[in-house]
Amino acid sequence: MRITVRINGDEHQADCWEGESLLFALREKLGFPGSKNACEQGECGSCSVLLDGALVCACLVLAAQADGHDVTTVEGLAEGETLHAVQQAFVDAGAVQCGFCTPGLVVATADLLQRNASPSDDEIREALSGNLCRCTGYAKIFDAVRLAAGKA
Repeated sequence: MRITVRINGDEHQADCWEGESLLFALREKLGFPGSKNACEQGECGSCSVLLDGALVCACLVLAAQADGHDVTTVEGLAEGETLHAVQQAFVDAGAVQCGFCTPGLVVATADLLQRNASPSDDEIREALSGNLCRCTGYAKIFDAVRLAAGKA
């Protein structure tokens, strides 16, 4: 089946089979490799994207379900060569280690700050609870969220 999806503001089309995940279509067919394929079960958050403005795990969404909808990936947060404030905060805070979880954390943080510009630590913890990082104790990640929120 052919799907048409608006990704990061631009319309894209891809031929997908009915059971194909949005994550696979994004990475392998549409050229958006930022979302990472880790657990394929919606447990790690590495594939987080915004679907019509709602945070979802792209591995749990069928590509067909995204047909006719808007998807924002980690690549779409930046404006040209200028990083999104959350992306820059992750760099500045040193919250990037191996980088595998980073795209999902960045998208989840951007979603959080869109809804709540000044979250408490508990609200940060809750918003990022669906994202797993194997490299850190999350301290630098929290620093990055606070920095992006202007609370550093």
